[in-house]
Amino acid sequence: MLVTRSVALFVVAALFEIGGAWLVWQGVREHRGWAWVGAGVIALGLYGVVATFQSDDNFGRILAAYGGIFVAGSIAWGMVADGYRPDRYDLIGAAVCLVGMAVIMYAPRGGQ
Repeated sequence: MLVTRSVALFVVAALFEIGGAWLVWQGVREHRGWAWVGAGVIALGLYGVVATFQSDDNFGRILAAYGGIFVAGSIAWGMVADGYRPDRYDLIGAAVCLVGMAVIMYAPRGGQ
């Protein structure tokens, strides 16, 4: 269950970070206003809070592993929110990042 909880936290963190960045983008680039930017800033802050709930005590490991989730999640967000159509290289790259995340985060380590 520890891996399931960890993956769920990564997904929630991704929703806050990617969603927050998207809100800032919409507020600034799409001229939707400062309320969108403010909501994005709050969401980005919540991303930082969610990351602290991971059970691993190594900040660098958590953020490095989260990078894989961020890459794949950003492509998925673009597909859903903006109609982005990834090509096979986008998908292969995202898969490589997810494999890297799994190795960094969940590889068996002696004594841990």
